[in-house]
Amino acid sequence: MHFPDYTAGSLVNLMRSIGNAFSAPPTPYVPLAQLTDSGFAGRCTVILLVIDGLGYDYVQRHGTLLRAHCQARLTSVFPSTTASSITALLTGVAPQQHGLTGWFTYLREVGGVTAVLPGQLRGSQEPLSERNVDIGALYGHTPFFDLLDVQSYIVSPGWIIDSDFNRSHCGRASPVGYEDLGSMLDAMQQLSRDASQRKYVYAYWPDFDRLSHKYGNGSEAVQAHFVALEQGIESLIKNIQGTNTLLLITADHGFIDTSVQHMITVNEHPRLHETLVLPLSGEPRVAYCYVDPGKVEQFRNYIEDNFSRQIDCVASPALMAQGVFGLGDPHPRLHERIGHFTLLMKDNYIIKDWLMGERHFFNIGVHGGTSEQEMYVPLIGFSC
Repeated sequence: MHFPDYTAGSLVNLMRSIGNAFSAPPTPYVPLAQLTDSGFAGRCTVILLVIDGLGYDYVQRHGTLLRAHCQARLTSVFPSTTASSITALLTGVAPQQHGLTGWFTYLREVGGVTAVLPGQLRGSQEPLSERNVDIGALYGHTPFFDLLDVQSYIVSPGWIIDSDFNRSHCGRASPVGYEDLGSMLDAMQQLSRDASQRKYVYAYWPDFDRLSHKYGNGSEAVQAHFVALEQGIESLIKNIQGTNTLLLITADHGFIDTSVQHMITVNEHPRLHETLVLPLSGEPRVAYCYVDPGKVEQFRNYIEDNFSRQIDCVASPALMAQGVFGLGDPHPRLHERIGHFTLLMKDNYIIKDWLMGERHFFNIGVHGGTSEQEMYVPLIGFSC
């Protein structure tokens, strides 16, 4: 198993380096050794491009330009998934502080397991904001952009630029929406060429992740998309030469491919299902279990007797004590959001449960777990 290295080599250490460059207040995390203050000195523009799902392993196996300019191998956060790691990038702190522990996080404040990025109770299509829930107040995060002493921009797909989650994490940053890869790169180019002010630009690209889920990270569709990404980035680099821009590229997590044969469905195991007092939360690769106090032994025995080859079952407080969610003081509700036990899936196994009326689906590409492919992401740099 591979857990985050919050002491020197994770995404939150990258954010600490960027924070140092723009006078952000301290966090429990030190800057990356690979990114010294001198690398930021005098830069007119610093761009952080996040390619959702682009693991370090993938770059090393398939990259040309990006592999040649890869400066470091970083860890994601735990779990290695978008909801937890993108929130870390938008706040500068790990799940230990921001408290979002997976795509599905149990939020007692709204009474159930919640898909935190769309802001919906699990099994519901209704945004919490339509129930008069203030998403910004619910998550309670200080946007990273508001900690910086320069103008910031967030470049994001048009279909999510004005989402409740984005709005609650943009802060003072100016939002810039785009429609496709070309328009995202054009927006980054225009911001780089504006020398009127020093600035920080956060740009997010989702389609590598989307295609990896649908077709598998090892698919020809993903490889073709990656080739287009490299070509687009190469063109961007040429177009912003001489703008005194530092372009950093990373990802929120990597991927591993699975199969239907490696999916454990809790509903098909009544003796296990009856031990749970809430639906699973977290991720199919890292699931938090809320167990009936009178059925803890039944729960643990069932996992051990039936799934010892597929699952490591760990008491969630033990993971918290080991620091896998981060360093420093925890979010006041973190202990509520990780359940009594955490199921860490081995190899390429996943675990799911289904609520009545919930749409059943299967993704070939998955993430969130502790494999090397999921946990490690690249740090790629270009001085322009």
